Amino acid sequence: MSNLKKQKIVESAPHSTSNRQKIVESVPQTGFFGHPKGLFTLFFTEFWERFSYYGMKAILVYYMYYSVSKGGLGISQQTALAIASVYGSLVYMSGIIGGWVSDRIIGSSKSVLYGGILIMFGHIALSVPGSMTMFFVSMVLIVLGSGLLKPNISTVLGEMYDINDARRDAAFSIFYMGVNLGAFVAPLVVGTIGLKYNFHLGFGLAAIGMFLALIVYSLQKKKNLGLAGTFVHNPLSEEEKKKAFVKIGLPAIVVIALIIIAGFTGALTVQRFIDLVGVLGFVIPTLYFIVMYRSPKTTKEERSNLLAYIPLFLAAVMFWSIEEQGSTILANFADKRTQLDFAGIHINQAWFQSLNPLFIVAFAPIVGSLWVKLGNKQPSIPTKFGFGLLFAGLSFVVILVPAWLGGNNALVNPLWLVLSYFVVVIGELCLSPVGLSATTKLAPAAFSAQMMSMWFLANAAAQALNAQIVKFYTPQTEMMYFGTIGVASIVLSIILFALSPKIKTFMKGIN
Repeated sequence: MSNLKKQKIVESAPHSTSNRQKIVESVPQTGFFGHPKGLFTLFFTEFWERFSYYGMKAILVYYMYYSVSKGGLGISQQTALAIASVYGSLVYMSGIIGGWVSDRIIGSSKSVLYGGILIMFGHIALSVPGSMTMFFVSMVLIVLGSGLLKPNISTVLGEMYDINDARRDAAFSIFYMGVNLGAFVAPLVVGTIGLKYNFHLGFGLAAIGMFLALIVYSLQKKKNLGLAGTFVHNPLSEEEKKKAFVKIGLPAIVVIALIIIAGFTGALTVQRFIDLVGVLGFVIPTLYFIVMYRSPKTTKEERSNLLAYIPLFLAAVMFWSIEEQGSTILANFADKRTQLDFAGIHINQAWFQSLNPLFIVAFAPIVGSLWVKLGNKQPSIPTKFGFGLLFAGLSFVVILVPAWLGGNNALVNPLWLVLSYFVVVIGELCLSPVGLSATTKLAPAAFSAQMMSMWFLANAAAQALNAQIVKFYTPQTEMMYFGTIGVASIVLSIILFALSPKIKTFMKGIN
């Protein structure tokens, strides 16, 4: 499961204490199992939004590389896998834009609404049969919509509670369940309809899911959410608006114009676009890091914390590179290399993508309770990252075994694929929640929001990397592909274990 699916929950409290109190007082504080009624609104909004997104994602790769006669676009398999990775990378990058638009221009509530509308129209564009143009239009709409919605819906949730409210953690846990339930149900429903009957019916179901999210949100936000999400916390002054247009608006217009011209002249090919995203995936977080490290607002101790964060960030990139291949390479493996008639039933290849949220829901409480039980004896943050990389690498070694035993022509028992998804989830539970916590702890005070963007950019960089490496995956190179990436992750985990004491010294007492 990606950061996106778990809806990594980042709270951005209003800057003014009086505004914060005013917002809390405007929200009905009971009505949903002892929580504000607004939690119900956001829970089901996010459930349907996740149903929409992961329903689309469950069949997207198949839609791209299936032949036109089977209802697909007929794109080559390697290009389809690369495009899917680029798609995910851009979704995470766009969160930077969405956070800025919310904080400086329209607020979180409107950002969620407008983002949902863009996502819905993106799925509608996908439901138009056989149109490559509409496919790329849908990508733009869903990327921009996700950028607006994702960073802001959890911000709205955080604003409903007083900063010291004991119910806050429980509220985010309930919200997290909505995320995973939507992600679990979507491949089962949309995957079945899309692959058994028609891709465009599947995408249409995803659009309906987003429409239901918008209905729930629009009808209940005024009554249940009060003023949550309505404040623009750091609005642009008139002078800043003029500067923003010059610094951001004009360059954006120029870039869009150049892209359109390049597209019409043939200068911008799919491969060049993939390469461009690959570069941006690493350049953007590098620039973020340099700006934070060199800023006069960053203290000497905070610079040390930033240095400690570098190996954690790189480890996260490696981990998410493997985890995100669950919806690309492993989805292809399920389609082409897995025995789908098993134990008297026919397994839809999209169903495997429901395993990740299922395992997350089942095992997150166990891993969480393990850390609590260990208390001060639990592993350090770098060591937990090391375990995350170790399990990620083992998940690829697991899927390598059946090919080694039976060759790359025989169909594989589906339980091997189930085991691979399970192992990487254990790694995710070691790394992902810890990564969020570490990011907030190691962030310079003046750059707390930007630091959280850095954490999301680890996933963007990972998928940008995947867009470059998935082209090396073929039935003939399968063992080499899984083996090389799996062993690389295991070796990096060993290096991280060895470096953990040194990294801890840079963390200046942060555990």
